[in-house]
Amino acid sequence: MSEPTGAARRRGPFQVGDQVQLTDPKGRHYTFTLEAGKNFHTHKGSFPHDELIGAPEGTVVRTTGNVAYLALRPLLPDYVLSMPRGAAVVYPKDAGQIISMADIFPGARVVEAGVGSGALSTYLLRAVGDQGSLSSYERRADFADIARKNVERYFGGPHPAWRLTVGDLQDNLVESDVDRVILDMLAPWECLDAVSKALVPGGLVCCYVATTTQMSRTVEALREHKTFTEPQAWETMVRTWHLEGLAVRPDHRMIGHTGFLLTARRLADGVEPPLRRRRPSKGAYGEDYEAAAGGGAS
Repeated sequence: MSEPTGAARRRGPFQVGDQVQLTDPKGRHYTFTLEAGKNFHTHKGSFPHDELIGAPEGTVVRTTGNVAYLALRPLLPDYVLSMPRGAAVVYPKDAGQIISMADIFPGARVVEAGVGSGALSTYLLRAVGDQGSLSSYERRADFADIARKNVERYFGGPHPAWRLTVGDLQDNLVESDVDRVILDMLAPWECLDAVSKALVPGGLVCCYVATTTQMSRTVEALREHKTFTEPQAWETMVRTWHLEGLAVRPDHRMIGHTGFLLTARRLADGVEPPLRRRRPSKGAYGEDYEAAAGGGAS
């Protein structure tokens, strides 16, 4: 039985073509690709790539300036934060929430719109595996090219479950019987007709949006469509901690707001969504709301 795509690159001795993450004495990271006969250069000296080829992970190498660097393969969160970018990447904290809360399972049939630099695509491909499918749509050809290179660099070549299309989802979507749809775009409400037709009953749509205006308009569009359950929305924040002897305290900086996540499930055909029992707060749908909804985000 063959290993899943990319698994062989995640264990064993370092090989030519592997991504290596070096950590210096101050905790700074440097990522590069192993090539036979090449040298890694820093302002603290250099060392040959050949010194790492065939060595186990966790090896310490020293430069000609006698500075020690710890060599490990980058974890996926490290990789996506250091890879070349066209558009901003989906942060690991949000990608983890999407994989978990959107219930991306092995073998799932997933559609993604808004590929950006390929960070979320890489997470999704690892989750669905070789037996699943990920169909990604990106309207900008330059972003799609960057995303393809980043994904293939991580997996060591093309992933058998991935199909990347340049174009708008609502104009090019051909998939049906889809389990999950992930929308990382400015106006996800424009895609709801296509998404609703593609999703299986019980399937889930997950939207990643940056502003409250986008979130509000997407929620109301999902409600008005009447083929989805009541939407749920949230955001996550991650705070690291300083650990030094008895000096244990929160770090001064944290990863705060990056975006909102919004999910809803596809109802069975012909089923009316249950009426909401919650009474809107006074002014929730007043003139200010109508003005914001009319302008919307573009």
